Amino acid sequence: MFRWLSGGEGSPGWPASLGPLRTRGGTVTLRPVKMRDGKTWSELRIRNQNSLLPWEPTGVGSWADRHQPGSWPPLFAVLKSEAKRGTILPFVIELDGQYVGQLTVGNIQRGAVRSAWIGYWVDDTHSGKGIATAAVALGVDHCFGPVGLHRLDATVQPANDASQKVLKNIGFRQEGLLVRYMDVNKRWRDHMLFALTAEEVVGSAAEALVRSGRASFQ
Repeated sequence: MFRWLSGGEGSPGWPASLGPLRTRGGTVTLRPVKMRDGKTWSELRIRNQNSLLPWEPTGVGSWADRHQPGSWPPLFAVLKSEAKRGTILPFVIELDGQYVGQLTVGNIQRGAVRSAWIGYWVDDTHSGKGIATAAVALGVDHCFGPVGLHRLDATVQPANDASQKVLKNIGFRQEGLLVRYMDVNKRWRDHMLFALTAEEVVGSAAEALVRSGRASFQ
């Protein structure tokens, strides 16, 4: 059975280490981002430009400039500050202990809504091996468990079949189409809105993956 490991002062469910879940690609875990992740983050982001650029918000400057190691410390400082405030949960996705991507839960709302969005990316070298699916399952269970959320949203471009498959494997359902929703790669793009609520998860998302044969507990 996987575990949640929390420690230190922070918002509900943060900081925390999640997993493990065993996939055909290896063992997947989630951990908080760290300052020392800068070099690996830069290498992965620059190497994966062609697979990430079509789906991510338009940024200022070139992709290479925005993802140099020197860009990580200010980004990390913002992520850490917002995590402490309880508005975001920034995780590194690890495969057999190696940084291979990130999963982020953002715009966390409390009160009567208790919702957030979830996003993720994985090094293209490891795509198609169930790693993103396992990571999202761990994130979903954490959000509906220790974090205390009720609903998660995810937005995906209609052409991004791989990301849609990840969400559907977890049980997310499509709620509609957001027309010209986000500026991506210098153009306003339509996005499909997917959602999942706590009542729709039977047991846990990780357990559902195990029952389907897509993962196993370690």
